[in-house]
Amino acid sequence: MKAYYFLLLLVLSIGQAHAQTSIAILDFELNDMTLKPGIAAEINRTASIKTMLEKELKGADYRIISIDLAAQHRANSGFGYLFDHDDVAATLGRAAGADYVLVGRLHKPSFLFAYIMGHLIRVKDDRLIGNYISETKGGDEKLTLKGVESLADKIDKALDNRYTPPPPKHVSLH
Repeated sequence: MKAYYFLLLLVLSIGQAHAQTSIAILDFELNDMTLKPGIAAEINRTASIKTMLEKELKGADYRIISIDLAAQHRANSGFGYLFDHDDVAATLGRAAGADYVLVGRLHKPSFLFAYIMGHLIRVKDDRLIGNYISETKGGDEKLTLKGVESLADKIDKALDNRYTPPPPKHVSLH
């Protein structure tokens, strides 16, 4: 009988050790400070970041939690509000059953580069545990993906450290 209880405790502890960490990723907002703010290409690029990041983190065995876009809009009192109010973002994540919530922004001060920014908040105590920035040069999708991979790596290092960014692709000069 003792052996049975020991085995049961062992199985339960292994299950807990392999439980997936869950992350809710809010839609990224665009902070375009260029002379032509809000062009369609930048709006589309900003919208694509969430999907890219979800794919990268799913590949590292994180469970991605969806948050209803209408709930996100109701909680957001204006540009930058959720980015600056960890407690409100955490409430959204908690209501969706996530362990963490990521609030993101694409900050574009120039046509030459942009910053993919993210605040990672632990929902159980509304605590900001990571403030991440990844620089991208230009607006090309491949370069944006590299910035997202960098962001995923930074998030993972703060959590479970199981993400491995893809190796760089080598270009043949011949």
